Amino acid sequence: MRRYSRTARFVIANGAILATGAASGAAELKILSGNGGRAAVSELGGRFERETGVKVTIDFAVNPTVKKRVLGGEAFDIAVLNPPTLDDLIKAGKVLPDTRAVIGRIGLGVGIREGAPRPDISTVEGFKQALLNAKSVAYPEEGASGIYFASLVKRLGITDEMKTRLRPMPGEYNVEVVATGEADMVVVVASRMFGVKGVQMVGLLPAELQTWIGFATGVSANANEPDLARKLTRYFTAPSAEPFLRSMGMEPFVE
Repeated sequence: MRRYSRTARFVIANGAILATGAASGAAELKILSGNGGRAAVSELGGRFERETGVKVTIDFAVNPTVKKRVLGGEAFDIAVLNPPTLDDLIKAGKVLPDTRAVIGRIGLGVGIREGAPRPDISTVEGFKQALLNAKSVAYPEEGASGIYFASLVKRLGITDEMKTRLRPMPGEYNVEVVATGEADMVVVVASRMFGVKGVQMVGLLPAELQTWIGFATGVSANANEPDLARKLTRYFTAPSAEPFLRSMGMEPFVE
């Protein structure tokens, strides 16, 4: 279901976004984001900064770590997390409920080193065989995508065969090990591979094995610049963001 209702109020005049305090360049927004949305948040945050003059700083970590930091009292203006994690922060009074907006969702994908032979992962058996043919397979140790992949290995009945091949990695450094040759393959939320030099995405997991990872955003209950923060969350979910989100395989504005 598309979520354009929030973006209808996003004011655009003469092709420029109107943002309070942007002209002086003094305003700054801090985003705490999960790693899966790194490419989208970096690109759209950068666009917002260039168009408004508002400085946007972004700190990435796995969703559980971001949640722990927020609950621990860390200051921020905007959070970008998977919907269940964001909802937990809303229940805890850390994020304003009326600012919650879904950016989109994306599935898990397979990545290999650029130039390496591409395995056929279009079927369940093909994906299973690709895992068994790899000498090492990286995946994020924490977070929704890593937990799901670990359960998927068990579901495919190859736990014993993969035991010595699996490479659980930190959220901020997992796709990169394929580029450096430390692992033959990575299985991770597909958007995480976007723009990582030396890595090519083979494709998404077969539909029978796929799970969808959502991305949602909301404004801190204690934001220093609440009006600007609201504008940025609307920017993430504006129709103008859709072409870029689709270019990286994301389905925009889906709950």
